[in-house]
Amino acid sequence: MDKDILKKGFSKLCTAKAMAELYEENFKQVSKYVHATSRGHEAIQVALGMQLLPQDYAFPYYRDDAMLLSFGLEPYDVMLQLLAKKDDPFSGGRTYYSHPSLKDDDKPKIPHQSSATGMQAIPATGVAMGMQYIEKQGLKNPVTLSAVETSQENPITVCSLGDASVTEGEIAEAFQMAALKQMPILYLVQDNGWDISANEAETRAQNAAEYAAGFHGLEAISIDGANFIESYEAIEKVIATIRKERRPFLVHAKVPLLNHHTSGVRMEWYRDDLDEARSRDPYPVLRQQLLDNGFSEAEVDTIETEAKDKVASDFEKALKAEDPKPEDLFTHDFAPTPITEEKGTREPEGAEKVVMVDCALFAVEELMRAHKECLLYGQDVGGRLGGVFREAATLAQKFGDDRVFNTPIQEAFIVGSTVGMSAVGLKPIVEVQFADYIWPGLNQLFTEVSRSCYLSNGKWPVSMILRVPIGAYGSGGPYHSSSVESVVTNIRGIKIAYPSNGADLKGLMKAAYHDSNPVVILEHKGLYWSKVPGTQGATSVEPSEDYVLPFGKAWLLQEIWKQERVETCTIVTYGMGVHWAYNASGELGMRDQIEIIDLRTLYPLDEETIMKSVKKTGKCLVVTEEPSNNSFARALAGKIQEECFKYLDAPVMTIGSENMPAIPLNSTLEQTMIPSTEKVKAKIEALLNY
Repeated sequence: MDKDILKKGFSKLCTAKAMAELYEENFKQVSKYVHATSRGHEAIQVALGMQLLPQDYAFPYYRDDAMLLSFGLEPYDVMLQLLAKKDDPFSGGRTYYSHPSLKDDDKPKIPHQSSATGMQAIPATGVAMGMQYIEKQGLKNPVTLSAVETSQENPITVCSLGDASVTEGEIAEAFQMAALKQMPILYLVQDNGWDISANEAETRAQNAAEYAAGFHGLEAISIDGANFIESYEAIEKVIATIRKERRPFLVHAKVPLLNHHTSGVRMEWYRDDLDEARSRDPYPVLRQQLLDNGFSEAEVDTIETEAKDKVASDFEKALKAEDPKPEDLFTHDFAPTPITEEKGTREPEGAEKVVMVDCALFAVEELMRAHKECLLYGQDVGGRLGGVFREAATLAQKFGDDRVFNTPIQEAFIVGSTVGMSAVGLKPIVEVQFADYIWPGLNQLFTEVSRSCYLSNGKWPVSMILRVPIGAYGSGGPYHSSSVESVVTNIRGIKIAYPSNGADLKGLMKAAYHDSNPVVILEHKGLYWSKVPGTQGATSVEPSEDYVLPFGKAWLLQEIWKQERVETCTIVTYGMGVHWAYNASGELGMRDQIEIIDLRTLYPLDEETIMKSVKKTGKCLVVTEEPSNNSFARALAGKIQEECFKYLDAPVMTIGSENMPAIPLNSTLEQTMIPSTEKVKAKIEALLNY
């Protein structure tokens, strides 16, 4: 092996080892924040890290500090994160040690990922899917443009995993898609035989390589990850193959764990294999390999001494670094958006009214026609069907199967892959077929998608649109009728639209596309075709192609003037509730007494319009389709009560579905459960007569 590679590898290993030892020696100073180190895993991590290029993407896991050093980061850089300092280059002191996110021009790109073990496999596979899409479409990744032009080497994605995480269901989704689509990704599984205190015999029916064999097209090899030369040469061959043949690999590297699981879970509490593990320490093996390749004892000692001195010096400097200030808490929750005002023509002359589902379809078609980085995927959206509501009809025929395609039944992958797609400069529009199916995707939406901008200190906002057909309509039963906005609105870091008509849906869809942040669009399927009596208002003259509607701007659908000695109220609602409220006020003959606010977006929320109206009318009703207990509507009612208390002539009221566990299939039971125009009328009368 080349002596320079051996020397560099040994230097990085010695540095990582010295860091782990220093942390132990200074446990009281560093144990304020939990950390894990690479001790025992260094050889495979360094062997891989040394071979990645600036155009590559890497998803290290929480034990991969040696890998970070081999990317070119200094001990000082990772120590800033260890101590949660302001200048932590990854997160600004927001997240744990060795939870990197990096966008340096001269290093592999590291999108944000959580430490939820195994979950990083889906965003990482999303990057590989994005790389494949870019190559097929003849596009260029704006993040790595200069790096690719300099080296001409095809980029790859690396996902690093601990062996215990391979039992996660989301790993299976990632492996399935990588094998199915033949994506350029390397899964490195570092197998130390432990899952905190549970060992491999307790928790795994097979090792990662054996498991991978079940995914046809995912080639797997097993190596001794504690041997630097064996690891380097094996990884070198695998990477060369992926760069050339553009297909997935799994490398299963057997390694010892020579330090604690984390600083908070000590190895001496439960480990009974420490002597055996220490016998496989990669450090003496690599040290001897240097001597066998012509290095003198003095040269080797010098490398070790320099590494220790560097680590000690960087630690002293990191201890003195500045901590974040309180105001630093409030930055980078969202990236700035260019869409702040309504623009374009909402009602073009001569244009015909169209149903709501077509407004969405035409919006996506216009976006795909104008932007080649835009693509659409989800269950059944491909050419054969075009979506179960025909919301993607003809798109695959117009733009091809690479831009509009079906996925397996994998809500977690559908949602989480957008992190990776966005990280390579693409704009995915994805769909969960029904709101009831969103639950398997919530892990990814909450932990990966929503937190990426904030925890990467603004480096990696996730630009995606998640479409979710929602609501009860036509006896959909308990698995196709749910409202989920109260759960979704509790996820910070995403924007949420819930339009009541086609024009708003199209304008919000366009605004969402140009937004750098993740957007969930809740689309009531009962409004798609206006087949529900009283929902003709959901049809719209189709807005022009350049029409955009900013998030956070409610629509004062029905405005009134306050009259003396006449009871008035404000109805705050969204989606189907807009139609119930509008029809109820008309049937009561009270359009001049009832102000109706269509929220349009649930986050950001137009509090100014709401509070101004309620202060004018003195009474407020919040209408939702969700069961009202513990709901978004109840939280909003509480906020209104708090802000407008001295202006109110009655308590803020809510109306929603009955508080049952699910919406029954039988149409009589369904109608008994959900609100209606009649029920809203009765609630309005009760409020006005209070």
